[in-house]
Amino acid sequence: MSQPISQTIEVPVIDGESERYSLRMGPQHPATHGVLRVDLELDGETILECNPQVGYLHRGFEKKAESKTYAQGLILTDRLDYIAAMSNNVGYCVAVERLLGISVPLRAQYIRTIVGEMSRLCSHLLWLATHALDIGAMTVFLYCFREREILLDLFEDLCGARLTFSYPRIGGVRQDVTRYFIDELQRFLDIFPSKIEEYETLIDTNRIWLKRTVGVGKLSGEEALALGLTGACLRGSGVDYDLRKHQPYDAYDQVEFEVPLGTEGDIYARYRCRMEEMHQSVRIIQQCIDQLPPGPIIGEDAPDLVMPLKAPTRIEASAAAYGSGLIKVIRDKNIYISGDVYVATEVPKGELGFYFISDGNNRPYRMHIRSPSFIHIGALKALCKGELIADLIANIGSLDVVLGESDR
Repeated sequence: MSQPISQTIEVPVIDGESERYSLRMGPQHPATHGVLRVDLELDGETILECNPQVGYLHRGFEKKAESKTYAQGLILTDRLDYIAAMSNNVGYCVAVERLLGISVPLRAQYIRTIVGEMSRLCSHLLWLATHALDIGAMTVFLYCFREREILLDLFEDLCGARLTFSYPRIGGVRQDVTRYFIDELQRFLDIFPSKIEEYETLIDTNRIWLKRTVGVGKLSGEEALALGLTGACLRGSGVDYDLRKHQPYDAYDQVEFEVPLGTEGDIYARYRCRMEEMHQSVRIIQQCIDQLPPGPIIGEDAPDLVMPLKAPTRIEASAAAYGSGLIKVIRDKNIYISGDVYVATEVPKGELGFYFISDGNNRPYRMHIRSPSFIHIGALKALCKGELIADLIANIGSLDVVLGESDR
């Protein structure tokens, strides 16, 4: 019978010689939040170089939009940041409305503000769940999904979908909110602040969480601006920039809320900004419910197609090609004009911008998307240099990226 080896083998280390080697992390890795590959140059466990590689999920959205009418292009935005599809829908509609000079009824503006903030809560809950899970906090993951499920049920009641909504419309929204929806949303708002406190109780004083987040991944305000960061990634470094406050759209100029700011610019500061944002989202939704005005939900000059108020007795042959249940809007003026416009909105991950070039047709001549996830992934190189390889996971989680939005 063989005897176990009891002695250890010591490998001599030559003075001045480093343990430098290359490592590819991803694209199949549970902590990269999608098909992200990171090429690393390491000295032991210290990161010397960090080069993110994207493009594995490229689907050509911007080119596809050129062959679709403005109304048809809306469905593409659901597939960008699919965690916050409603916010993408709203951002796209606001941009097209600005391009074509379309007015939105006040009631529709309030409804879009409500669903936009609900989308922010859904996104932040999933971010907190997965970010905490990456660092080792399993219980928070389960708690966050508990409340997120309530919001998804409300979305399903509102528009019949839980992931890809296409509920907002250019010029308004698809259908009005019901009394049941408002009542159930109010019940959620009543309990949710106490749920946020539960999450904070679990991790705010947890030594492992603090060790993995405080002082890690630090960026000054100047560095964050130079990298093009937006959202909580920028505000965590102390820069007061929120498009809902500084370039308001929909009903954001009708409600009061604070813009949370950090000071240290580390992972913990970005975490605290998003946690406070959830409190502010509750505050915004509550004001919108209290102030929700009566009136129409779609503008008179909304383009292309609308859902009829009741089932039509017949569909004209010219409209049949647009699909059963849809009617073509007949107007005495051409709303499509030549020109270009860039419009940005504040989605959960930061600044989402749409740039349109129009040649006067009912389809964009060119469309370009400024996605916050694409910009934030580029910041990994600066964030991770000199950090430990374990901190790379925490840094990716703190940026809150979705590769569907980055690759487009």
